[in-house]
Amino acid sequence: MKKDLRGIAVVDVGYTNSKVLLFTPTLELVGERKMPSPHRKGTHYGEIDVDAMLVFFRASLAELDAILPIDKIVTSAHGACIVTMDDDGQPVVPIMDYMSEPPAEILADYLKVAPSFAETYSPQLPMALLHAVQLFWQSRVLPQDFARAKTILPLMQYVAHRLGGKPVTEISSMGCQTHLLNLNNFGPSSLAVVEGWAGKFAPLAKAWDVIGTYSGLRGRGEILAGVHDSNANFLRYLASGTQHFTLLSTGTWIIGFDSDADIKSLDPLRDTVANVSVLGKPVASCRFFGGKEFEVIAGEGNLAMAGLDDVTRLVAQGTFAFPSFTGSGGPLPETGGKGRLAGPAPKSPQERAALASVYCALMVSESLDAIGSRHAVIVDGPFSQNPAFLAVLASLRPTQKVLASDVKDGTAAGAACLALMESGVLPRIETALHVVVPLAVELDDYKQSWRASE
Repeated sequence: MKKDLRGIAVVDVGYTNSKVLLFTPTLELVGERKMPSPHRKGTHYGEIDVDAMLVFFRASLAELDAILPIDKIVTSAHGACIVTMDDDGQPVVPIMDYMSEPPAEILADYLKVAPSFAETYSPQLPMALLHAVQLFWQSRVLPQDFARAKTILPLMQYVAHRLGGKPVTEISSMGCQTHLLNLNNFGPSSLAVVEGWAGKFAPLAKAWDVIGTYSGLRGRGEILAGVHDSNANFLRYLASGTQHFTLLSTGTWIIGFDSDADIKSLDPLRDTVANVSVLGKPVASCRFFGGKEFEVIAGEGNLAMAGLDDVTRLVAQGTFAFPSFTGSGGPLPETGGKGRLAGPAPKSPQERAALASVYCALMVSESLDAIGSRHAVIVDGPFSQNPAFLAVLASLRPTQKVLASDVKDGTAAGAACLALMESGVLPRIETALHVVVPLAVELDDYKQSWRASE
């Protein structure tokens, strides 16, 4: 660790909320600013208003620099947004919101040319969750504008560029289920080559490389290349020396990263994929739209409301949430959009939150089965603060220890780790975890009834 390092700012671009967080070199959080991530309806598809985010990011950096001089800035973002720029660094087409639904004719044409799972280790995903689908869609509905594109780069690197960095790409950002990367050779996918996109990808940089400087701060303001948010979380546990584990990075999505699973065994029908770590290693992963499905089931309830007594009562009376409540079936194929409640209805926001917690734990357990998870399961992010979800998950995984992170912003802390790396060497950091006690209720019959509904 550099002894003169003072503040580390993480610019975290989330789908629901975006933040700027200020850490010390020991990863103590000392300041935070947050805003709802702005989305808007566009002419051809939903759009992300990155310009509004940048106004907020710049104001926040100035405010946080007054608390502690910011010497390094790390951008982190969800892995489902790609940007095409002209020679002046401006987007040639509006930046797409991944919740956009492609027109049937666009999707049909895409499926004819989509790269295989054996090449990208990413299945076809709903909405516009694949970078390649976004580029394909934009090139068909805005061909003249799209043709002006000179540089293509992921959202996290685009934000870093707009803050003052040179345009780059980064391996975890390009390898997070994009259909743009061939995981057999780490080169561009066959589709990216055929479409002519590959020649426009910004040069590859390491996530910890300094790519520019943000001016106007008391600190040095060195801008790093940035990282895929869930991969940043995985990096934090690698830096702690943790071995043989599955990390559940939770939020809008619940993404599992297994340290040992073989990507050759992944099943595209169960929403298993390979991500690429910051260090360039393919990592077997599972995926479930957990945060979004929790919101649908919980209604006015939230993660903090879910109580163990509510869970016990719902299980005893046979109240179920059957999959799935978004277009993604996650680990259970062909359940997308078929979600429903059954049995005595929840009577309060607390009970709805408890039911949503039980449902998400069941779905996550199915995801863990899909990647053959065998070792300790670490829950990080918002769901690590939900005792009901944790207790049910621990009951469903009796042969595995379930651990919960005591750190609220693990993803951002993982991104901050990049500022502590020198020449690609991981820093050694401590992680605060506690062992989860399983729910004191037998769940086998409940699980079997739930599973039989699928």
